[in-house]
Amino acid sequence: MSEVRVGLVIEDDQDIRELVRVVLSQAGFDVHTASTGSAGVTSARELNPDVITLDLGLPDIDGFEVARQIRKSSDAYIIMLTARAEELDTLMGLEAGGDDYLTKPFRPRELRARVEAMMRRPRTSSDSKSVAEEVDPEVSHNGLAVSAGSRTAVLNGTELKLTRTEFDLLLALLETGRIVRTKADLARRLRNEPYDVGSYVSDADERAVEVHMGNLRKKLGDSIQAPRWLETVRGVGYRLAPSNN
Repeated sequence: MSEVRVGLVIEDDQDIRELVRVVLSQAGFDVHTASTGSAGVTSARELNPDVITLDLGLPDIDGFEVARQIRKSSDAYIIMLTARAEELDTLMGLEAGGDDYLTKPFRPRELRARVEAMMRRPRTSSDSKSVAEEVDPEVSHNGLAVSAGSRTAVLNGTELKLTRTEFDLLLALLETGRIVRTKADLARRLRNEPYDVGSYVSDADERAVEVHMGNLRKKLGDSIQAPRWLETVRGVGYRLAPSNN
């Protein structure tokens, strides 16, 4: 019997909350709901959900702060739902710990597709075998030790607190070393699609990759000017920085 997947909907609008609940239920999730940010943070801590949809415009705590609090205790995939069309809001949501976002009104089919793409990505070591076959179970690069099997990244003896998206991007660069991966390549990787399928990648998807890479660079303490791990190839994408050995 397959493990039950848990979904959490944090949304103050009753109609939207019910719509998202139905979408996740149809996708096979055991769905719980919360109508305030504080209730959502508590539920995330107690339920350990696999995926969370999070409204940015909550009545008590804004969604950015909710995401930051959830990230202290949960590695759930977080999809931000926002009525705000401004790019700054969506980027702030990703910087606060979100993995993806949709702007209201959204199509239920699109939400389900985003969720299912996330759930195809490995969450635990038992789910990571296909990825681990592509990369040694543990890879060291310039003092950073990354284990594909346990999905951990350790720097100078301290485990980094990476989101699943940040870890997947780091692993993607370790897989291909000095080969440049475009932002579109990496966006497809986050959808669990092959690099060369040629599916459409929007400007927003590429910008999201930029934000996640920026967050990853901050957590690594990496320098854009003299990178040890993440090298930006201007106008193209990213690759692993040269080895210091």
